Amino acid sequence: MAYFSSSRCEIACIFLFVFPSLFLLPISESLDFEITSFVSHEKIIAYSGDAVPSSGAIELNRVDIVRVGHAKYADGVQIWDRKSGKLSDFTTHFTFVIDTLNRSTYGDAFAFFLAPVGFQIPPNSVGQYIGLFNSTNYNSPQNQMIVVEFDTVANTWIDPPYGHVGININSLGSANFTAWNASFHSGESADAWVSYNATTQMLSLSLRYGAENASPNDNTVLSYKVDLSEVLPEWVTIGFSGTTGLFMEKHTLRYWKFSSSLKTAQKRDEDINRLKLASLIGPLCVLVVGGMVVYAIFWRRQRKPTQESEDRVSLTSINDDLDREIGPKRFPLRDLALATNNFSDEQKLGEGGFGCVYKGYLSCEGIMVAVKKISQSSKQGKKEYMTEVKIISSLRHRNLVQLIGWYHDETQFLLVYEFMPNCSLASHLFYKKSVLNWDVRYTIATGLASALLYLHEECEQCVVHRDIKASNIMLDSGFNAKLGDFGLARLMDNELGLKTTGLAGTLGYMAPEYATTGKASKESDVYSFGVVALEIACGKKATDKVDPDSDLGLVEWVWGLLGKTELLSGVDQLLNKEFDAKEVERLMMVGLWCSHPDRNLRPSIHEVIQVLKFQGALPNLPLKMPVPIYYAPPDGSEVSFSSATMTNSSMDMVR
Repeated sequence: MAYFSSSRCEIACIFLFVFPSLFLLPISESLDFEITSFVSHEKIIAYSGDAVPSSGAIELNRVDIVRVGHAKYADGVQIWDRKSGKLSDFTTHFTFVIDTLNRSTYGDAFAFFLAPVGFQIPPNSVGQYIGLFNSTNYNSPQNQMIVVEFDTVANTWIDPPYGHVGININSLGSANFTAWNASFHSGESADAWVSYNATTQMLSLSLRYGAENASPNDNTVLSYKVDLSEVLPEWVTIGFSGTTGLFMEKHTLRYWKFSSSLKTAQKRDEDINRLKLASLIGPLCVLVVGGMVVYAIFWRRQRKPTQESEDRVSLTSINDDLDREIGPKRFPLRDLALATNNFSDEQKLGEGGFGCVYKGYLSCEGIMVAVKKISQSSKQGKKEYMTEVKIISSLRHRNLVQLIGWYHDETQFLLVYEFMPNCSLASHLFYKKSVLNWDVRYTIATGLASALLYLHEECEQCVVHRDIKASNIMLDSGFNAKLGDFGLARLMDNELGLKTTGLAGTLGYMAPEYATTGKASKESDVYSFGVVALEIACGKKATDKVDPDSDLGLVEWVWGLLGKTELLSGVDQLLNKEFDAKEVERLMMVGLWCSHPDRNLRPSIHEVIQVLKFQGALPNLPLKMPVPIYYAPPDGSEVSFSSATMTNSSMDMVR
């Protein structure tokens, strides 16, 4: 009790001195950051699409056709002040490389942009739309965007008939531009400065290649007069886009510095009023805080700990944690209700044991979203909500579903995700939404492996997912895999491992040792990956009978094909034999390797990726499936199979 009283009194004293002084601070918004090396565990940059940190730089897009990636400063930037109407000065300096790969045809664009907070990659925005527009909005008066583009392809329907550097105002077309040929400087580092003078309202671009200690005054390429308050919202997101269309090139960001300053002058009478207010509030604070301390001590003595109070503390802790995060944001409930037409059945994407998922359009952000609403009667759902927001809010990877925001109070629990237009992998494999060709399937498998590598090896703390299955693998507009649903995930100490937490997950995807001990691990996640890999190759669901005339599960059935040297006969017949036999063999062998009953004989996810990329040898597996090993539950205790956490993929079709 003494500790409680002492700490509260210290806080109260600090509050009494600091709070009144807040009224005397000048109003000023400024931002300064400099990034010389980009690393995955730092949260200052938000990645989407293909963008990923690599060797201290950011690779914005895969070297392939029809790709796009964004890298953005993860917090909002105030660019003008609504109350005073004043504009911010800003300067950004970045070093980038465009590599045309020694090709005669290449494309499409690298760009720096300012857009509304929450802006995401638009659907169908690759190539000529520079990853920022599409065919429906490329010249829309509703746009709020400023772009400095380095366009390597002449799309003459809107561009000049040559490659160019341009300043774009709310449009794909450039308001001012100059000719530029990317192939002349392919693979070279370029330094660019984009600056805005609030007094003259002049936006300027300077560009320099290969000069040490270069300055923005060395070569002013473009300038354009624009009132930012008429074009952009008060707060914006800033970042970079890299995209390819029908041709390929590589876009790399190596360095980024940004500084801005927005100051609002205060009138003398306002200062006097603030001083008067502070003189009144000071004594009032003494009374209020003193009363709060006395009440808090009394309340602490009288209260009894209850589950309800513990939940309230947990929610408060989540609020505090997420408010400090620079990724997901808290949305007002009214915005989410408006986005989903008040959570109408027409907007419902699916329903599970813990609640429903709704499709919505967030007009305040201008994006499509998926909103998961936890059932008020589901205690387990609330626990999963708290787990999910704590874990996924700190994760950033191109193959993970991005958590955009959240809302909760004592009765409502809502999660807001990026919308996945191509639904789940399960909807295509098992419910015939479409037939995925082999190239897409293999890319999905390698993408899922990449997500697991990030969770297991590259995160600051290892994350065990515990529920990897086809219905939790979402597909974006380019059919890239995005692992979602982290409600059952757990953080794991790399040295001590994961403590027994009880069984959770989906039958058919559980490793045998996890099913018997309730102790999840990286190896049990790898097992689940192996099952999904076999589903991708065979088009058969692990939880169904593979053959009506037998009781064999998918893993046993494929292992039987291996023993008869008929592995390729198990490939999904809907592919009509249109597949790469070597890739099929690798994926199915990896699937069996990962699904080995003995956890000690399974590969790491790093080894899996090496084999799938043809950088490692195929495993030497027995022709007959080994007998599963029984793992005794810890301390001789029985394992409880909870109906709340054991599922049979009730949302497979719609997720």
